Amino acid sequence: MMPKQPLLICTDLDRTLIPNGAAPESPRARHYFRRLVALPNITLAYVSGRDQSLVRDAIHTYDLPLPDFVLGDVGATIYTCDQWDWQAWEAWANHIAPDWNGHSRAALAALLQDFPMLKLQEASKQNTYKLSYYLDLALNHQRVMDEVQMRLSTHGIRASLIWSIDEPANIGLLDILPARASKRHAIEFLMAQQGFSLQQTVFSGDSGNDLPVLVSPIPAVLVNNASTELKREALQMSRLSGVADAVYLAQGGWAGMNGHYAAGILEGIAHYHPDILAQLELSP
Repeated sequence: MMPKQPLLICTDLDRTLIPNGAAPESPRARHYFRRLVALPNITLAYVSGRDQSLVRDAIHTYDLPLPDFVLGDVGATIYTCDQWDWQAWEAWANHIAPDWNGHSRAALAALLQDFPMLKLQEASKQNTYKLSYYLDLALNHQRVMDEVQMRLSTHGIRASLIWSIDEPANIGLLDILPARASKRHAIEFLMAQQGFSLQQTVFSGDSGNDLPVLVSPIPAVLVNNASTELKREALQMSRLSGVADAVYLAQGGWAGMNGHYAAGILEGIAHYHPDILAQLELSP
């Protein structure tokens, strides 16, 4: 059997599909997820802050299904995937490059070198169009972001600043991308290029850098292990934007699972597309 129409499943990795948070994982949830994405007419895209090397590591470590696309570096890169052969999508790089007004990542870092609260992340976490910093959680991150945005704007740089928290490390993460490079914009670009409508797309996430998608018209799932603060913020912002029907908060209980990680993804897809999940004989 196959879904009645094609479906694009987009999911974050860490603490969304990957059970590397404090909450317990439902047994066999990832097994059921693999069965789901193996159905005909399903296209799978991983949407992650990881670069392609770390996405590959995650697939090996957690026995994840191979994707059709990887939207990496918080949306700064897109790869088309044929098994393990991954090719950078140059059309996406060409689309976002003008936002930085000819500046390189190193040039942006030089413009921000007098911000002592910004600590550059490791070289492996940087990319051509992704400049990443650590930021102490005790600081007012919104004020810092406003000051950084003002500095960049004076140089004609259109940037997207993405804030998230690495909970296990208890540290703030600030990613600076071209204005059109975010998880939401990358997903919308993929949808447009591949011909997927809103009704044929579902996104799942758990953290702050997923918020732009969670409060967009793209049907989205917030897994149950997400923080209470993020759940509250996603609901409030989606209501203010008039897209409250496009975000689903996994509660647990569906098919006897707890709604954490892959179980939450499955629960959310069952909410939007119950006919597809019924094929796995996992209906509650």
